[in-house]
Amino acid sequence: MKSLVIHAPRDLRIEDGPDETPGSGEVQIAIAAGGICGSDLHYYQHGGFGTVRIKEPMILGHEVSGHITALGADVTGLRVGQLVAVSPSRPCGSCKYCQEGTHNHCLNMRFYGSAMPFPHIQGAFRQVLVADQRQCAPADGLTAGEAAMAEPLAVCLHGARQAGELLGKRVLVTGCGPIGLLCILAARRAGAAEVVATDLTDFTLKMAAENGADRVINAQKEPDALKSYEADKGTFDVLFECTGAAPALTGGIAAMRPRGVIVQLGLGGDMTLPVQAITAKELRLCGSFRFHEEFFTGVELMRKGLINVKPLITQTLDLADAVKAFELASDRTQAMKAQIAFA
Repeated sequence: MKSLVIHAPRDLRIEDGPDETPGSGEVQIAIAAGGICGSDLHYYQHGGFGTVRIKEPMILGHEVSGHITALGADVTGLRVGQLVAVSPSRPCGSCKYCQEGTHNHCLNMRFYGSAMPFPHIQGAFRQVLVADQRQCAPADGLTAGEAAMAEPLAVCLHGARQAGELLGKRVLVTGCGPIGLLCILAARRAGAAEVVATDLTDFTLKMAAENGADRVINAQKEPDALKSYEADKGTFDVLFECTGAAPALTGGIAAMRPRGVIVQLGLGGDMTLPVQAITAKELRLCGSFRFHEEFFTGVELMRKGLINVKPLITQTLDLADAVKAFELASDRTQAMKAQIAFA
């Protein structure tokens, strides 16, 4: 069994490892597709992000799907050969936050491909994965690539829940990477009346326009374009901030109307905020971190054709070309979601 292991910045290796046998309540999965996430890129490019650093070799990846190859004892509702999307979220179920129903804040979370704890939590970029049956969402009718998009879609569905009522609202999305585009799709599904999106590259903005944005703004070429939305104390009811960059958040706050909601999804490190403007406008600033039950909701939305993620998958490369896939995924002039084919 081959897996994709990061050792240090730009030291990504394909390594052999033993196959695992499923225990009670577990299934063995032949991984078919894996999407390269922003956190994977941070590990690849910089060896981590913020204070999180790789301290030992770690298998990357948490956006995966595959076909079940074996069932452990007591597994029900799944079958050999079935395509499943695999949730990387593995809360303990017993800590105080799990007991409160906020599983994404689990004190003992085991999230695939994370260097936050030590020893690190090994990831899912491997040819064979053993997972708990509770992690597996049946993905019949989807392609493996679509099923692997369930994780980033779940992130955005969780963000949409943080925003509250979206029906008839005017929405601003800053940052048009995969999370930004999936926020656009989620907002549209929830009934947003208008969606404006900003980014720095024409490629990502073109994709935003093709996937539901009413207007797209290149903030580098049109730095003052949002000013027209600042009149009468602002325009937008909701801001999905997907860059983690202070200028994007600051510009978005100026265009928000009083009592609007800011949902911060981008993770770019600490930043200085215009607190006076937030206070004077009575804005609500919400963090949004990971997801839990939204994973299964996202798979169902895709299966029913209510959200189409297929146009966001721009490249699929074989495992042997993993380094090339990571380089492509880093290039926002030509890649939205680059995936790796493991089978």
